[in-house]
Amino acid sequence: MMGELIFRNLLHRPLRTLIGAMGIAVEVALVVLIVGLTSGLLTETARRIEGIGADIMLQPPSASFLFAFGSAPMPIKIGDKLAELKYVKSVAPVLFQFNTSGVEIVYGIDQESFRAVSGGFVFLQGHDLEGPDDILVDDIAAKTKKIQPGETYRIFDHDWHVAGIVEHGKGSRLFVPIATLQELVGAREKATIFFVKCTRPEHTEDVMENMRHVLPGYTVRPLKNYLSLMTSTNIPGLEAFINAMILLAISIGLLVIFLTMYTTVIERTRDIGVLKSLGANHWFVIRALLSESAALCALGIGAGIGLSYLVRAGFLWKFPTLTILITSEWILRAAGIALLGALFGASYPAWMASRKDAVEALSYD
Repeated sequence: MMGELIFRNLLHRPLRTLIGAMGIAVEVALVVLIVGLTSGLLTETARRIEGIGADIMLQPPSASFLFAFGSAPMPIKIGDKLAELKYVKSVAPVLFQFNTSGVEIVYGIDQESFRAVSGGFVFLQGHDLEGPDDILVDDIAAKTKKIQPGETYRIFDHDWHVAGIVEHGKGSRLFVPIATLQELVGAREKATIFFVKCTRPEHTEDVMENMRHVLPGYTVRPLKNYLSLMTSTNIPGLEAFINAMILLAISIGLLVIFLTMYTTVIERTRDIGVLKSLGANHWFVIRALLSESAALCALGIGAGIGLSYLVRAGFLWKFPTLTILITSEWILRAAGIALLGALFGASYPAWMASRKDAVEALSYD
């Protein structure tokens, strides 16, 4: 009986049911996509950094694990000191520069040392850096920007010659000669970070200890732990932003359910009077309305999951370099958040309905 009552009530106002379900769907999709976008970008960035193949990275004193985009606070001669340390196989200085027009990080590299640390690029088209104005583009960026070898690509108010297309996964998507980038950004003989390759992986701790002794105060990190650092809790302000967006999504779902159930109670005042005159008690009325809210929420959750995948597909089609990570864990969390919000939003209308007097409800016009 209860199931049939809920089903008929939802079909009685199909447009309102659709609007209510879509409100819940937007709530679920917001939570899933915001978390998926942030975690996806962090994970993808961390994997590309680890894909360089170095064992250790050296940063300036008190540096965050987030790279200082657009800054080059370390003298490049530090690389010579690192190369002299025991168990150090190769050292690659890299200059980072943030390209605001493309929202991307460009690596200024010395191709010989970077090749020694990373094992070299896998070339899909073209050749390695040869001239001072050459640029390498990874396959994903090349597809997104529709770049081919031999073309000209302009960034930092400078025209670059596209020398080759390389396989993605070596840190950045764009690579230029470090000397040219130093001149363009006014960072002569400077580097943002040093990647260090050890003779054997088991020597990593010994090399790190020697680096701390030779360069006291500098930040030394093993690259194998970089992925574990790239979480929202370790990035200032990001977790607060995610929580704020989740709170906004919850507010949307709660208000939608509240308004839907509130208008439902007002419209069905006579129906509630009939139920009470037939012997329905307060708890029966509350349970009926809360069950209807839960059913409406279930429809919205299903629609929200589908909307999440649809929006992700649209974003990836338009922006192939984006990574949106949708996980079953956050789908379940979003569903739980939506369900709790729906029950909370419907609780007052349900309580209000249960308090109605049967005689007054039957006489309601």
